[in-house]
Amino acid sequence: MPSSAIVHVAVFSVGAALGAGIASGIASRKQAKTIAAPNTSSGSQTSGSAPLQFQGPLVQASKAGQGALQLIPTTPSDVLRYGNPGPISDLITRKAYVAGYDRRLRHPAWTAEHLTLASLAKSAPRGDRSQSEFKEDSNIPVPFRARLQDYFRSGYDRGHMVPAADAKISQEAMNETFILTNIAPQVGVGFNRHYWAYTEEWCRRLTSTFQDVFVFTIPLYLPKQDPDGKYRVTYEVIGNPPNVSVPTHFAKVVLGSRPSSPSTPQLAEVSLGAFVLPNAEIPDETPLTKFIVPVEAVERAAGLALFSDEIKKSSKHICQTAQCDVTVRRFDDAQRQTRKTLPAPNN
Repeated sequence: MPSSAIVHVAVFSVGAALGAGIASGIASRKQAKTIAAPNTSSGSQTSGSAPLQFQGPLVQASKAGQGALQLIPTTPSDVLRYGNPGPISDLITRKAYVAGYDRRLRHPAWTAEHLTLASLAKSAPRGDRSQSEFKEDSNIPVPFRARLQDYFRSGYDRGHMVPAADAKISQEAMNETFILTNIAPQVGVGFNRHYWAYTEEWCRRLTSTFQDVFVFTIPLYLPKQDPDGKYRVTYEVIGNPPNVSVPTHFAKVVLGSRPSSPSTPQLAEVSLGAFVLPNAEIPDETPLTKFIVPVEAVERAAGLALFSDEIKKSSKHICQTAQCDVTVRRFDDAQRQTRKTLPAPNN
């Protein structure tokens, strides 16, 4: 087993999907067909540009029989002469986390972070949440960007995938957790502000048990069985016009590693666990263990490869080596509200 310093977490390869079209019509190989170049994104065409020419048709009549069609071999460079349509995986690297952004859903496909006692230490200067503001990610093209106005009066919180409390190493690191490429719509009361927040706290508490804690947060869209017996995936889309999809569930997949013994610090003991929570109000007393699922179930639902088979087979379940409990403390809300309403003390 490799040491915790070199535990490799194989994170997510996203393959590009290629599309191919077939030119319509039947023509002779010897006949060159001229077509006009497509308009540019601005709607104008560059003056003086020569028209594009196909040197031969993609489909021609077959000599084998009247009316039969024969496909002419082509190449990707020919089919994709106007560009590869995607999908494009936006890999985002921040001070405290890494994320993959989903341009279709307009929220992260996944986020990954590495927590240690040192990264969460109360050392100055630390990030101050009150100094951070939500903002759009200018690195994402406008048509695929989540917008601040999408969340306005949507009924959903702007839910951090990597919580601000995990990025207190600097103000810049904390500010980066407020960029919308780290945000997804979450139910507020009973979830984002309560059960989910204390699940995030549980992840931080694991650093007292493990030397290294890797946390993956993954929005999911899971099917539900309807009264007719069929399974369907239905979800809301917020914004006007509709722009940002609302996940049905969120997964936390957590890997903890520590030296197997004081005498063999180079050998790591690895623990692994996956939890899938509905994007809905969860009763405070619900045990975290209720949401345990196989890691493979999350990988299959998300289309991601989070860990190697070797790590999954050799690791213990994290609830065997750490206490899997979430305690929701509602009085924290009252304290925060009191701090907001109390006047500043007189000097």
